[in-house]
Order: sequence, then structure tokens, then C-alpha cells
Amino acid sequence: QVQLVESGGGLVQAGGSLRLSCAASGRFSSYAMGWFRSAPGKEREFVAAISWSGGSTYYGDSVKGRFTISRDNAKNTVYLQMNSLKPEDTAVYYCAAALYFHYLRISANYDYWGQGTQVTVSS
Repeated sequence: QVQLVESGGGLVQAGGSLRLSCAASGRFSSYAMGWFRSAPGKEREFVAAISWSGGSTYYGDSVKGRFTISRDNAKNTVYLQMNSLKPEDTAVYYCAAALYFHYLRISANYDYWGQGTQVTVSS
């Protein structure tokens, strides 16, 4: 069993930066980790994913080059560094854990989810 708690969301001006954190309990180092986001009226969107070792990362097209995912297994924490934020990045951001390292862009392949943290980017 894995429990995930996101933090670090808030209000930021367009062009600014935020770093989200996801603290985990359980066998965190055995799981691949991902970030998804959900905006009102839109389907859940893949943001980023990272393998259990941190050696492989993946990004959604809309955030590639602006966001960076990383993990610190000693601290049981995964991070999402968000730079050059745009109003269209406004959403609730969720972290998730997946036991198996495949098809990580698909939300149904994740086993555990956090409660989400709100990110609002003003124009």
C-alpha cells in the first residue's frame, strides 16, 4: 500500500515557477511515478513520469522543455519543477504511483493517487 500527498501548489504569475512535491509512504522506491493534471471541463492530462531508478523520464507535449520531474528515493519524494508557467497550466495536479514501468502516459495504469494540489497561473 502506498499513500501519496502533494504540496507546493498555489497562485503564480505567468512566466513564473513553482515546484510541486509528492511525499510517499510504503515501498516508494519500487514504483514508477507520474504527474497528471485536471482542469475544469477537460479530461485528465498526462504531464510527466519517471522510472523507479530515475533513469528514464517522459513528458507530455504541452509541458516538454518547461517542466522537469525528479525523485529522491531516500526521502520518499517525487518533484515537479514547473518553469515558464502559462495560464493554460492552471489545473489540479495529481501525483500517482505505478508498479510496472510501461504505458506510463495512461492514467489507468497507475495503482495509487494523491489528493491533488491546485496550481493557478494568472495572466
